[in-house]
Amino acid sequence: MIALGIARGGVELRQFFRLKEAVVFTFTLPAFLMVLLGSIFGDAAQAFAAGMIGSGIVSTSFVSMGGGIASDREDGTLKRLRGTPLPATSYFLGKIILVAVSSLAEAVLLLAVAKLLFGLNLPSSPHRWLTFGWVFVLGVTSCALLGIAASSLARSVTGAVAIMNLVYVALQFISGVFVTPITQLPTVMVDAASFFPVKWICQGFRSVFLPDALAANEMAGRWELGTVALVLGAWCVAGLVLCRLTFRWSNSR
Repeated sequence: MIALGIARGGVELRQFFRLKEAVVFTFTLPAFLMVLLGSIFGDAAQAFAAGMIGSGIVSTSFVSMGGGIASDREDGTLKRLRGTPLPATSYFLGKIILVAVSSLAEAVLLLAVAKLLFGLNLPSSPHRWLTFGWVFVLGVTSCALLGIAASSLARSVTGAVAIMNLVYVALQFISGVFVTPITQLPTVMVDAASFFPVKWICQGFRSVFLPDALAANEMAGRWELGTVALVLGAWCVAGLVLCRLTFRWSNSR
């Protein structure tokens, strides 16, 4: 099953990198937004970089995943795959490999832009990079699984993309991606955002790139990394359950 998933991941990557327009848009959008926000709010460039990494992960693993699976379902790819020995779990794994590689490349590009243009201070301690690693893995996995599950909400690519982007844009604003510090947002918004992965992904990345003194700007006055791990881990489990319950190989009900 794992070997089939890795092989499927290779196929997904080759197909993705053949789509030059999609590659350029996926990799450059977070960096482009970073340039805009960093130019307007220069003093907050470090915080925006952390937020945009989290936002980029959600875009790639949730929005792109949902649209991609809806496309596979609509053009008959999933129906053809159903007639092969490939189980659904291996298909999911292949998609997660695709978004993990894409998200990592996207994050590297964004960090390079932020470093060159805004003097972003990269972490110097191993434990911060370790935090980056587990937040990245849990963030990609949870959002990818939720994207797979949400892809079943619409019967067309257009409908799926509309639903994904509506959820994505709303969560960005209430999760503090574009507002720093997050305490400037109404408490009710942050409380609602706390049920979803985006806030915790961005908070985890802020703990990596911002000085510990700035943890006071979080709603709880600290980074809450234990809660970050707990919430993202819970969404990984919930996302997998939702995938198994809602995933369908075709639009036939």
